[in-house]
Amino acid sequence: MGFSSALQSRAAHEALIVRQDAELRLMETMKRSIQMKAKCDKEYAISLTAVAQQGLKIDRADEMQGSLITKSWRSYMDELDQQAKQFKFNAEQLEVVCDKLTHLSQDKRKARKAYQEEHAKIAARLNHLTDEVVRKKTEYQKHLEGYKALRTRFEEHYIKAPSRSGRKLDDVRDKYQKACRKLHLTHNEYVLSITEAIEVEKDFRTVLLPGLLEHQQSVQESFILLWRNILQEAAQYGDLTADKYKEIQKRIDTVIGAINPTEEYGEFTEKHKTSPTTPLLFQFDETLIEDIPGKLQSSTLTVDNLTVDWLRNRLQELEGAVKDCQEKQLKMIEHVNGGSPVANGSIISNGSNTSNGIQSNKDSQCRQSKDLNALRCQEKQKQKLVDMIKCALNEVGCEELPSGCDDHLTLEQNFIENGYNNEQQQRSNSTSSPGLGIMNELMRRGGVLTLLRGRGRHFKRKSTPQPATPMTRSRQGRFNKMQPRSQSLGSLSISLSTNRPLYEEEWFHGVLPREEVVRLLNNDGDFLVRETIRNEESQIVLSVCWNGHKHFIVQTTGEGNFRFEGPPFASIQELIMHQYHSELPVTVKSGSILRRPICRERWELSNDDVVLLERIGRGNFGDVYKAKLKSTKLDVAVKTCRMTLPDEQKRKFLQEGRILKQYDHPNIVKLIGICVQKQPIMIVMELVLGGSLLTYLRKNSNGLSNRQQMGMCRDAAAGMRYLESKNCIHRDLAARNCLVDLEHSVKISDFGMSREEEEYIVSDGMKQIPVKWTAPEALNFGKYTSLCDVWSYGILMWEIFSKGDTPYSGMSNSRARERIDTGYRMPTPENTPAEMYRLMLKCWAADAESRPHFDEIYNVVDALILRLDNSH
Repeated sequence: MGFSSALQSRAAHEALIVRQDAELRLMETMKRSIQMKAKCDKEYAISLTAVAQQGLKIDRADEMQGSLITKSWRSYMDELDQQAKQFKFNAEQLEVVCDKLTHLSQDKRKARKAYQEEHAKIAARLNHLTDEVVRKKTEYQKHLEGYKALRTRFEEHYIKAPSRSGRKLDDVRDKYQKACRKLHLTHNEYVLSITEAIEVEKDFRTVLLPGLLEHQQSVQESFILLWRNILQEAAQYGDLTADKYKEIQKRIDTVIGAINPTEEYGEFTEKHKTSPTTPLLFQFDETLIEDIPGKLQSSTLTVDNLTVDWLRNRLQELEGAVKDCQEKQLKMIEHVNGGSPVANGSIISNGSNTSNGIQSNKDSQCRQSKDLNALRCQEKQKQKLVDMIKCALNEVGCEELPSGCDDHLTLEQNFIENGYNNEQQQRSNSTSSPGLGIMNELMRRGGVLTLLRGRGRHFKRKSTPQPATPMTRSRQGRFNKMQPRSQSLGSLSISLSTNRPLYEEEWFHGVLPREEVVRLLNNDGDFLVRETIRNEESQIVLSVCWNGHKHFIVQTTGEGNFRFEGPPFASIQELIMHQYHSELPVTVKSGSILRRPICRERWELSNDDVVLLERIGRGNFGDVYKAKLKSTKLDVAVKTCRMTLPDEQKRKFLQEGRILKQYDHPNIVKLIGICVQKQPIMIVMELVLGGSLLTYLRKNSNGLSNRQQMGMCRDAAAGMRYLESKNCIHRDLAARNCLVDLEHSVKISDFGMSREEEEYIVSDGMKQIPVKWTAPEALNFGKYTSLCDVWSYGILMWEIFSKGDTPYSGMSNSRARERIDTGYRMPTPENTPAEMYRLMLKCWAADAESRPHFDEIYNVVDALILRLDNSH
């Protein structure tokens, strides 16, 4: 299709002018760029000449006499000078290319101006006649009204005149006749103007404008040809693979290849041979800590509230360094065994006799061995520091540590017992003892007496019932709601002395990951107890919301009791109850006070209530089982999370459960609960007996009708319409992530990558992205919306109608991505209804806003099914 038939409209004409303006701007941009390239090449040629001249200023002393390296270097510098001259010549030629581009731009501006003038000329003729027709029509209407008025007046006078004569009647008759003549003349002029306009418009549309556009197309294409030739010429003078450069590089390679490493250093090594260096001895200078009593010990790490954060950060850095060393070693070992080339400063080409351009295979292997030994030494050095810090932290254990200053507990007790109540004396004592200074500040704030009443020997009276204040009664009522039965403060200690296990407490959340715990604690004073695994050991943690989120490891004494900074208790329940009712801070430093116990959510099930029967699959985080609930005898599906996964992965695992728990739709797999009381963490869902949709399609490929396939598409659209209404982006919609029940109904499953927001920007890399199911804007920019799910739904439809085939079969992910970006779309599967394939193509629109939403998709598929049912 050419200009003459396709670009006749006014909008097309304006678009052509805009296109020509854009081309002229592009020419200017190209000209500036080529000018800059020529300038850069000239400057590079000058710099390269300077390099060559500098390189030739070598020492001509006897120390380098007869050196092959020196001889090769001089030849190398001479060739660099030749390169500089070639660059300068090419830069001069690029300036000539710029001149050609300038002339082309000038000619193109003239051609554009000529086109605009000619187009305006032929359009002006048509516009003039169009205006003339309108003007004649207006005159026609004006004279027609005058004619009608005079005719009416004449008829009136004619009827009234008794003799059909008289001066007045004659006057009226004369005016009427003039009006009639004027009307007829105007009529003829209007008819002639219309006829002329018709002919001019026809010539404009069929002859003049097509001819002008056809000529303009020819002009435009000729300019494109000249433009291409100029660009080819510019590319030619920027081609670093040209024969002249190759010849220079070949000469450089020849002179360098003449170097024989075994002959270069023999005499030099013999002349300067020395004996090995003496080892250095490093020891801790114990004189540094002679005047510091007790706290700091030689060659031993000190762990307290002054150093713990630094030690943890340092530990994290060192562990990262160890992991990095291990990964580099693994890559190097894989290369030695025939794997891929390794890093660590060397790029080694397999099958080549050189490495880094100068080493033989033997030298390359020595280099690898040296680098591998260096990495092993680095790993051993870092691991030594890691073990040392871990050992020091494990000895302390608690996440909230005592002060790093002098031990102030004894100072506090002495302060109370000796009755230092005078403020002046407190200030005097604070100058001589750092610990007492802390005490004075606590006393001034009114908190230390309360603190000390709950410490040391004062806890001998802990079994004596205390009077219930309105505050303690309120707190007791809240806490009692967490117990399985109502009880008073006096009877509570009796209940806690029984063998009731910790996992039966409503405020105990098992192995719920730290990130999930933080989500539950919203107000200052909210708390719960959980279990965590540290250094392969189970530890009980108290998590509290107090000016942020704080986590305290329950310390175990030598007698098997439990404590924080205060007194020990026989059970964790008693410890937590004491902290809750005493309203004392868990630690002095944190100031955290327990106010509201946070119960397990209703969907947190007991692990013991789930009986695993048989493994039915494997997921990203662990195995999938068929199971039974003891309480209801209901068959369920259970996803398990491997115990060895880090907390971050466990949080991602539980994300699916957190999303599913708020959804209720027949085409969304239902969540029954999660189990986090102990390992392994489990997500319990309804058991969909038909299994994976992908497996179902492949097993039943011969028995599926179009009606069934369309029904599956409708089910999936219904589920996704529901998710879209909840602002949930699935991000992994595919046949493998859908389930089929015994009634052939499809349910959306696997929400591990889902996000509950209208728009989601990926920030954690694209490694797990299912490329062939993912929309282009998500792959290119990491931006996800519900319209990305629409693209994936189109792929799901293709899977359904292809009966489980693999999308973009035979293409790699990168190849499929390239083809999609260039406009390729998969062809229709065999026997797919045309309307369904058209819907797939709409889902695959490159512009996301052009894709239908799931509500529209559902209505289209439902209407097609209804029409199909009615036709039968």
